[in-house]
Amino acid sequence: MDTKKEKVADSVPATRVGFIGLGVMGRPMARNLLKANFPLAVYDLNRPAVEEIVTLGASDAGSITGAAAADVVVTMLPDTPDVEAVIFGDQGLAGSMRRGSILIDMSSISPVATRRFAAALAERGVSMLDAPVSGGFQGAEAGTLSIMIGGEAEALERCRSVLEAMGKTINHIGQSGAGQVCKVCNQVVVAINIQAVAEALTLAKKNGVDPGKVRDALLGGFARSTALDLHGKRVLDDNFAAGFRVNLQRKDLRLALETGAATGTPLPATALIQELYGILAATGRGGMDNSSLALLMQEFSGARGDGSA
Repeated sequence: MDTKKEKVADSVPATRVGFIGLGVMGRPMARNLLKANFPLAVYDLNRPAVEEIVTLGASDAGSITGAAAADVVVTMLPDTPDVEAVIFGDQGLAGSMRRGSILIDMSSISPVATRRFAAALAERGVSMLDAPVSGGFQGAEAGTLSIMIGGEAEALERCRSVLEAMGKTINHIGQSGAGQVCKVCNQVVVAINIQAVAEALTLAKKNGVDPGKVRDALLGGFARSTALDLHGKRVLDDNFAAGFRVNLQRKDLRLALETGAATGTPLPATALIQELYGILAATGRGGMDNSSLALLMQEFSGARGDGSA
């Protein structure tokens, strides 16, 4: 009986996955799909990135249309216009994916546009899940991303194993666009927490108190947070080399503000922090880590030039 079950399982073809977007996050995510033994076809305009994944066992899709031949297509792209171009541009996914297939968009893009994209694909018989992630490059490498899902539960269950190869926590938030709304909420919380850490540690420095000891004390109380732990350490080390870049944080906060404007939701703290990130970008620091808000607080207070920084 068990032998028969094994033979039936062996006869079921593995889910074929197409992956479009092999950037900082996309490459490790694709590698984890290969580790999970999914047949993987990859596409990106960056040929070295494609070649890197192909050497690990993926096939070169050659084009968006080539990636669209899969059962499940994953996109991991920078912004809303990029996703729209890949789906609806010439030789895009909308005209190439077969009925019954699934598009998982793991980019962080506009919830409003996502709902529009999903509705248009549904008319063609293609299901779309919006599945933005949290966890950064480290989570992408380790396969421990937190994935926020919007879309039909039935479609999610059909491709759950694909998502489980890339993430540890998979939350179905609601219908189409809900995953993207959750992601912008996540980024609002992250940005406000980083600003709070930046202000607190700068306040400590300006008052002649060791910011490292202040951080240690705060980590033992109600102020404890991931931002205070990880970003606080960056601030103490004066290490603002890019992890999650300022420009990407700005993009996500812009999406949050646009979503708020579309629904009459005021986001005053988010708007202020977006302006501060704008100052960093305007002064040539858009490629630095998002914790570099602390640089501005130190500069505004004179802490970087008075021996207390």
